Amino acid sequence: MKFVTVEYNDESFIGLLDHTEATVLLLNLAEEARTGKKSFPSSMLKCIALGDTFIERVQEMLDWVSNSGQALSFYVPIEQVTLLAPIPRPSKNIFCVGKNYAEHAIEMGSEADIPEHIMVFTKAPTTVIGPNELVLNHKNVTTQLDYEGELAAIIGKKGRAIKKDEALDYIFGYTIINDVTARDLQSRHKQFFIGKSLDTTCPMGPWIVHKSSIDNPNNLNIETKVNGEVRQCSNTKNFIFPIEEVISVLSAGMTLEPGDIIATGTPAGVGKGFKPPKFLVPGDQMEITIEKIGTLKNTIQE
Repeated sequence: MKFVTVEYNDESFIGLLDHTEATVLLLNLAEEARTGKKSFPSSMLKCIALGDTFIERVQEMLDWVSNSGQALSFYVPIEQVTLLAPIPRPSKNIFCVGKNYAEHAIEMGSEADIPEHIMVFTKAPTTVIGPNELVLNHKNVTTQLDYEGELAAIIGKKGRAIKKDEALDYIFGYTIINDVTARDLQSRHKQFFIGKSLDTTCPMGPWIVHKSSIDNPNNLNIETKVNGEVRQCSNTKNFIFPIEEVISVLSAGMTLEPGDIIATGTPAGVGKGFKPPKFLVPGDQMEITIEKIGTLKNTIQE
């Protein structure tokens, strides 16, 4: 199942993408046709908070649509909707794992920079934008905008002191994040928050893939292109700290809640890692593709 947040006829809907990724089932419109009322939550956060109940209701809806004899009438062509970030306004900062691929740690310094313990920073909720939206160039603030393609896990149920062997059970699904970073601000302020939290610097999407569609999130191909040039190419099997360990460490003394977003780190190939650096400039087109999820596309503002 691939879940989207979309705008359609000036209204926000939670939708389910069909297997061809060509049409979207708008859950509340289908529910209204079925029962006469719109009973699905209007936000992805509220849907995720319903847990397994939400998935069961979606499956019931799919079964009803399939048996209605008019299934096509309930699906809207994807060209007729505007894809928003799956979670347009997270309830918390996005958790981000730093230097979770050894080659990236080395390109940012040396082998001595490969962490022994998980590094975590956060991005503000105001950074989030959807697929195909413009990333502001922030030319009056930074001259070193950089990209970072990442797999993100979405927490599906509340938990603290989560054991590693149970961690994947706490995930709702997965999406793609571009952790756009102002490298000069990151270096200047030492703590990463300012350099990671400029407005529009967390493109997310294009949808959330439910965990049932991904057997092993620690073995997915990931690729980032800028203007068609492959910059990052790796696999999440190269994580230093797999997702189970990240969740276990984060939750050791802190409660994780439905809708929390964990960006799992970026591979080697960021702009700063090249000699000379290849920082983003206005008009640059970024594409991040992760196996079994899709492609997230965004452009730097001219």
